[in-house]
Amino acid sequence: MITKEEFLALYEKYMSGQCTADEKKLLDTYRDEMTLAEEGLDDDLVKEEDVRTRIWQRLNDNRKIVQLPSRKVTKYRWLQVAAVFVAVLLAGLFFMQRKKNQETGTVKLTNKVQPPILPGGNKAYLTLANGSRIVLDDAQNGKLATRPGVTVSKTGNGMLVYHFTNSNNNTAAAATPEFNTITTPRGGQYQVVLEDGTRVWLNAASSIKFPQAFIGATREVELSGEAYFEVAKNKAKPFIVQANGTKVQVFGTHFNINAYGDNNKVTTTLLEGSVRMSSGGSAVMLAPGQQGDAVNGATIKVSPADIQQIMAWKNGLFIFHDLNITDVMKQVSRWYDVDVEYRDDEVKNNEFGGTVSKYKSINELLDVMVLTRSIHYKIEGRRVIIMK
Repeated sequence: MITKEEFLALYEKYMSGQCTADEKKLLDTYRDEMTLAEEGLDDDLVKEEDVRTRIWQRLNDNRKIVQLPSRKVTKYRWLQVAAVFVAVLLAGLFFMQRKKNQETGTVKLTNKVQPPILPGGNKAYLTLANGSRIVLDDAQNGKLATRPGVTVSKTGNGMLVYHFTNSNNNTAAAATPEFNTITTPRGGQYQVVLEDGTRVWLNAASSIKFPQAFIGATREVELSGEAYFEVAKNKAKPFIVQANGTKVQVFGTHFNINAYGDNNKVTTTLLEGSVRMSSGGSAVMLAPGQQGDAVNGATIKVSPADIQQIMAWKNGLFIFHDLNITDVMKQVSRWYDVDVEYRDDEVKNNEFGGTVSKYKSINELLDVMVLTRSIHYKIEGRRVIIMK
């Protein structure tokens, strides 16, 4: 490989008839390979316009130093030299474009190799009282397990249903109720119908522990994460949810509980009916449209609830009404099963407002956030890096 300056000098010798056979061979080889050692051409910051300017400046400089006796010959010689520099210009731009295409191709290749980050779906694990575990997204529809007095089935719409039969054979089982647990991973959600007819929707990274049969004066479950309940009415047997030190008691109502550990609080949002929420020495009654926030045993704070935003996850949406970026990305990380890194602390103070289907790709959601100037981002593997 030779430089452009060497090429031009060699071409000058060729035009004047002074090239040796080896030099002619070298010139022909160089023409075939068209490889330029352009100073700065490999620099990622070089611009095409700069290359054009430098090459055409060199062209003008060479035009000035060409000294031949005949005007006719001078014009002809100038056209030859110009042709050389035009070839150099085209070659330089060609290889610059080829370099860009190679870089673009590398990026595309990387994207193809990296698995796409898909939205979550119906995924959960059912852990039975005997310790056996059933992967619910892989399980076939139909009967999954049979225990004394209880049959567990999976329906076609991805719902787990418990069927309870109260017979004389269940007396022993009733004395010592067995507990099952349904757990959703990050990127998972699931629905379950308990044996009393109560419907529960589990959000991502959540779990609910419950007895196969509700025996005694109450119907009690334990929740970690987030769930929406539509409790079957039974005034004689209240339904109680225990979540991170907070107790929510109802008789028959619709409500949502957010008890993720990284939120440092338990939020109960009431949609229908009434609930009694207690934490530490504090207790309140909630009316529809209200939410109660319990923070570390402090007095429960009651405020109007943003029902649309709170219930978006159950309705297949992300709805954010000027929500803090860190709270937005908590939901994103759970649903898409990604880790989030913040390169700039200042961006954590930003807010985002918008509505996006939670079944869109993660890039579509993040691109909407970019358009609102809330963040900038890049993705490395399953890590989303947030920048201002």
